[in-house]
Amino acid sequence: MLRSVHVVVPAKINLHLKVNEKRDDGFHDIESIFQKIPLYDELLIEMADTKNTCKVDSPVFKLPEKNTLTSAYSAFCAATGISVGVNVALTKHIPSGAGMGGGSSDAAGMLRGLQQLFGVSLTDAELKKAAETIGSDVSFFLYDGDDYDTAIVTGRGENVRYIKSRRDLFYVLVCPGVHSSTKEAYELVDNWNNGDCTTFPTLAELESIYRGSVRDWTFRNSFTKPVAGKYPIIQKAISDLGDFNPDFVEMTGSGSVVFGIFSSENDAKKAYTQLCHNWKESYLLKTT
Repeated sequence: MLRSVHVVVPAKINLHLKVNEKRDDGFHDIESIFQKIPLYDELLIEMADTKNTCKVDSPVFKLPEKNTLTSAYSAFCAATGISVGVNVALTKHIPSGAGMGGGSSDAAGMLRGLQQLFGVSLTDAELKKAAETIGSDVSFFLYDGDDYDTAIVTGRGENVRYIKSRRDLFYVLVCPGVHSSTKEAYELVDNWNNGDCTTFPTLAELESIYRGSVRDWTFRNSFTKPVAGKYPIIQKAISDLGDFNPDFVEMTGSGSVVFGIFSSENDAKKAYTQLCHNWKESYLLKTT
C-alpha cells in the first residue's frame, strides 16, 4: 500500500457564463463553458497515524480550518468507510478568489488522490455524489486527461458535458488582486439583472460558437459588468488587455482574473511582455 501520493490539479477559466434568475431555493442555475488551463496547484497526500483527521499545511495561502480539502476527505470517508487520517501539503499556484476554480480543483484532486492512496475506486455515481457535497464546480474537475479539458456546464455546476477541446489558442491572464466573494458577486448580479438587457447566446449555440472563429465569439459573463462596476481595477485590466487587440477578452467566473485569447503566439507573447510590467501577477498559457 502507498504511503503518499502527489497530485497536480489545473485551474479553469469560464469562456462563457450566464447566470439565470435565482431559484426558489436561493441558488442560481448557470450556463457556461469551462476550460482547463495549464496553471496548477500541487497536493502531497500522506497517510497519518491518526484516525478521522485531515490536516492541511498550506504555507503560501492560509486556509480556514474547514476547507475544500477537508470536505473532500469527509466525503471520501463517508463513501468508503475508511477512517485512516491524512496529512496534506498544498502548494498553491492558482490565484485564490479569482474565479479560476482553485478550491474546487483541489477538492477533486483530493478525491482522486485518496482513491490512489487507499487503493479504492469509487463509481462515477459515488464520485459525483461526493463532489456535489463539496461545491458546485467540483464535478468538472473529477476526471483528468485530454477528453476532460472543456465542458458545457449547467445546473449549479454539477451537470457537465465534456466536448472536444481546442488546442490552437493562447491565453494571457491578468490578476487584478481583488477578492470578490461568490456571495457578494451573486448579490451584485441579482441587482444588476433587474435592468440588464444584454443578449446571451442560447445554450444550444454554445458548442458551435466555441468551434468558430474566436473573433466571432458572442460569449458573455453575467458577473463582469456588476463586479467590474464595483471594482474599477477589473475594468482597467480588461481595457489594458484590449489595447493588445486580442481575439476575445473577458473576466472569468465571479472574478477577478481577466483573460485575453490570441490565435497568434507572437501576439500573445507581445501582450504578455508589456502587461507583466504593469500587472505583477500575469500569465502566458497555451492549452496543449
